[in-house]
Amino acid sequence: MGALDLTPRQFAVLLTVSQNEGLSQTDLVLLTGIDRSTLADIVRRMLKKGLLQRRRTREDARAYAVKLTDEGLQTLAAARPRVEAVDARILTALTPEQKSILVEDLKKIVASLQDPASAPPRHE
Repeated sequence: MGALDLTPRQFAVLLTVSQNEGLSQTDLVLLTGIDRSTLADIVRRMLKKGLLQRRRTREDARAYAVKLTDEGLQTLAAARPRVEAVDARILTALTPEQKSILVEDLKKIVASLQDPASAPPRHE
């Protein structure tokens, strides 16, 4: 994604915002799993690139709602086929059964990020 000047984390932010218009940065932390300070830095850089815009929320004047700009939508559209091609290439190493297990494990990870109380117990 170097040609698009986009990192994998920036792509994750673009995709998440596109699927959840008007999220707060706190919501983005929960949905992406990116820590708060790193996400704030990513959003700041994406604002400078013109990929995102933000505004104060009505509910909490201290919080920002994040939205894609037209440039952000175009960048996401250009990056998506590249990301899908890389995903497909990576997944060719797995059998259909392994792919199914991977998808289920990823769903568990996403669920635990969204609701830490629902995470399965960790075995250390």
